[in-house]
Amino acid sequence: MRGMFTVMLFLILTEAGGIIHWLEKHLLTCPFKSLTGLDCPGCGFQRSFIALLKGNLVQSFKFYPATIPFIALLVYMLLHLKFDFKNGAFVLKVMYIFVSSIIIINYIYKVYHLQII
Repeated sequence: MRGMFTVMLFLILTEAGGIIHWLEKHLLTCPFKSLTGLDCPGCGFQRSFIALLKGNLVQSFKFYPATIPFIALLVYMLLHLKFDFKNGAFVLKVMYIFVSSIIIINYIYKVYHLQII
């Protein structure tokens, strides 16, 4: 039974016919971009996450630099909720400021280099 579960998990996670392929074909459209024609500060996250699932860290960073720190923030938050770390709230605040800074700096960079349109 365990071998069957492993095979099914492998088939689901492989690119050929699994979740990555499905995610690539079903990307959500950005409502902000569809209304204004401009990228929002979150544009690129989906493509970055898919590149990260494929194991391509460099491409993931190029699509959206805040993806890995954002995922780390979410994981730490869930762990803090479960285990209640001593300084967990402070660490979460610092991580939140760090991720927000990356998002803002990336957006300003896109605007400055006219990559937004």
